[in-house]
Amino acid sequence: MFEKRFVAICGSLRKNSRNMGMLRCAAEVMPEGSALEILNIEDIPLYREDMPKPDSVRHLAEKVREADGLVLAVAEYNYSYAPAIKNALDWLSKEKDSLLAGKTCAMMGAAGGMGSSRAQYHLRQVCVYLDLRVLNKPEVFANAFSSAFEARGGVADTEEGRALREQIAGLMKALSERT
Repeated sequence: MFEKRFVAICGSLRKNSRNMGMLRCAAEVMPEGSALEILNIEDIPLYREDMPKPDSVRHLAEKVREADGLVLAVAEYNYSYAPAIKNALDWLSKEKDSLLAGKTCAMMGAAGGMGSSRAQYHLRQVCVYLDLRVLNKPEVFANAFSSAFEARGGVADTEEGRALREQIAGLMKALSERT
C-alpha cells in the first residue's frame, strides 16, 4: 500500500512523446511509499461550457480528486504549453468542489533548446488562478533532441539520460516530501 498517490498528465499526445517518456521515468523513480499513475487525456473533448460532462472527464476528475498531488509534463508548442493540457485543466477547473485548489503540483518538460521553460513559465500563470501549489524547485527542463532520449521517447541509458533521470527523481522526491 502506498502512503502517497500522485497522478500525471502529459501535454503531448504524440505516440513517441518525450514528455510521456519523462512521466514513465518519474513513475519508475518515485520515492518509497509513493506511486504515480499516468492518466490518459486523449479522449477528452474540447471544453465547452454548454456541453454535458463526458465520462472521460468524470474519470479524470475522480483520479485527480483522489490523488495527493499532480505531475504535469509540459510540452511546448509555439512558445506556450500544449492545448491538450490546457483543455484537461479547463475541464477540471469547473468541478464544483474546486478539486485543484491547494493541490501540490510538479512540472517538467521536454522541448527544443530551452526544454519547455517558456511553456512551464506560461502554465505557472494558469496554475496561480487554479490555486495549484506548483513546486518552484527543482526545475526540470530537457532538450527533446538530445541524447537523453531514445527514438521512442523514453529516457535513454546515456550520460545525459542518467542525468535527466536524476533530475526527475529529485523532483519526485521534492513532490513527495512537500505533499
